Amino acid sequence: MIEDFKRRFWVSLVLTVPILLLSPMIQSFLGLDESLRFTGDLFLLFGLSSVVFFYGGYPFLSGLLRELKERRPGMMTLIAVAITTAYVYSSAVVFGLAGKIFFWELATLIDVMLLGHWIEMKSVMGASKALEQLARLMPAEAHKVMSDGSVHDVPLGDLAAGDRVLVKPGEKVPADGEVDKGQTSVNEAMLTGESVPVVKNVGDGVIGGSINGEGSIFITVQKTGAESFLSQVIDLVREAQESKSRTQDLANRAALWLTAVALGGGAVTMFVWYLVIGQDFAFALERTVTVMVIACPHALGLAVPLVVAVSTALAARNGLLIRDRTAFEAARNLGAVIFDKTGTLTEGRFGVTDTLIFVDGLTEEDLLAQAAAVEAHSEHPIAQGIVAAAENPPDVTDFRAIPGKGAEGTVGGRNIKVVSPGYLKEEGHHFQDSRFDVLSEQGKTVVFVLIDGSLAGAIALADVIRPESKEAIATLKAMGLRTMMLTGDNAKVAAWVAEDIGLDEFFAEVLPQEKSKKVKEVQARGLTVAMTGDGVNDAPALAQADVGIAIGAGTDVAIETADIVLVRSNPQDVAKIMQLSRVTYRKMIQNLWWAAGYNIIAIPVAAGVLYSAGIVLGPAAGAALMSLSTVVVAINARILRTK
Repeated sequence: MIEDFKRRFWVSLVLTVPILLLSPMIQSFLGLDESLRFTGDLFLLFGLSSVVFFYGGYPFLSGLLRELKERRPGMMTLIAVAITTAYVYSSAVVFGLAGKIFFWELATLIDVMLLGHWIEMKSVMGASKALEQLARLMPAEAHKVMSDGSVHDVPLGDLAAGDRVLVKPGEKVPADGEVDKGQTSVNEAMLTGESVPVVKNVGDGVIGGSINGEGSIFITVQKTGAESFLSQVIDLVREAQESKSRTQDLANRAALWLTAVALGGGAVTMFVWYLVIGQDFAFALERTVTVMVIACPHALGLAVPLVVAVSTALAARNGLLIRDRTAFEAARNLGAVIFDKTGTLTEGRFGVTDTLIFVDGLTEEDLLAQAAAVEAHSEHPIAQGIVAAAENPPDVTDFRAIPGKGAEGTVGGRNIKVVSPGYLKEEGHHFQDSRFDVLSEQGKTVVFVLIDGSLAGAIALADVIRPESKEAIATLKAMGLRTMMLTGDNAKVAAWVAEDIGLDEFFAEVLPQEKSKKVKEVQARGLTVAMTGDGVNDAPALAQADVGIAIGAGTDVAIETADIVLVRSNPQDVAKIMQLSRVTYRKMIQNLWWAAGYNIIAIPVAAGVLYSAGIVLGPAAGAALMSLSTVVVAINARILRTK
């Protein structure tokens, strides 16, 4: 459709040049009354104008029929009425009716309206590709274990419930199922919002699309196709997208009023001049046509698209990508902003928050260095967090993983173990420290460090809170919004994050299929809601929200479902979106007044209310007013850059 409008615009624009030169009114205005006249010139003018009317005006003529069929007259109706009136009346003049020719008005009006729609369509991205991106999360093939024990790669579509498959380290789980052999940890963050990789043992369930960690596992397939967890998420996204209301944009509402004014004004003008005052039909018809043509200002077609183009470009330069203009405009009325936790308010990676020392003479730096030396050989997110917190960790020898419990190695001739609380219990290590209880209450992950078999210290880790999150929440609250967090993570972690950054509310341990329901609950309070997230588990909630905002560093599906994408993954940009939305809306209102406001003066004068005073607004004067309003609209839109 974008290419179609572009092609129609350029063809119409090229034909408009000879139409202007052949129009008697333009020739008179330029002082070229005789020099451009030749036999049959008006018929050539009629032919060129007919091409522009039927070819360039086709989108508006077909739009008129569509709007009338839907009983929702708007911009297409207004444009179609104006160009049809100008075309039919001017054609009648060419073939003998007394009056003036408006073909130049017809051509320029079609040019400007085609240009406006072309700009608008380029500024608004196409339909969401969220469902395609969701499907891409699944691997193309699975390692199926055959009846003889051999392993063959088969297409995902060939899997059925009861099949047994092998999932190697680092691979995506091909289907929902249950572990029947092996032990590993699985990253489900993009699906469930759980920030900590989940340990999976025999008998535990796994979700198709999650990422296997360090161990190989065999799973028995339980759900495939439409029954799978991911397919249910896809259905939720589709349902939410289809149910989201699409309000008429401002220009259409203005066009509806102007259509009524044009038709009503034209009818009243004809009635008064011809039937009441008794003027001849040609004079009354010319006044009527002038009113109806002038009632459709050129600037109205550019009033909103120009602001959209400027605000979209301005937002893009500031890392704010607007995908849905209706939702972007709705951002000015937000009452609540809901944030996902993992990857949105937090960085989605583990970092050291606290260290506990249990023996004299050991410093925090030494404890971290010893632990990092052992963990340097592990790809586990907790291990990577410890390594990132240590400076110049020493070398390790005799490294060995303790499956599901931690790791150990020799550092400087001493045996170092970094293990979970479960390992301590199994080995009979007992300790009592209130600090550990506090860290556990905050939902932080705590690992213990043993040096030569003795408990030396503990390291607490948590999903690192973005440094911008506190300021972003403070800014939004200052703007009068309620700030909330929606996460699949456990309640202790959610409470700690919410308190630390100053949120008004939080919802924890929310399953992906329940996230959109939580958004609906907040909307049921009468609030316009924005949802900000980055994971697959956020996709249904992003689609359900009045404004869906995706963190750019997140998954493709979250980005494709969202109405607005934050390139910089900075929560502060949510406030910037609101501010830009408010300024943009004000500019749209101003432009619509400039575009249509001159009708308040032009239409009554064109109708002849000042005829007794010798003042009649002719088509040329009306055109000058329209040109002025178009220039003002363009300048006002450009001023948005300085706001």
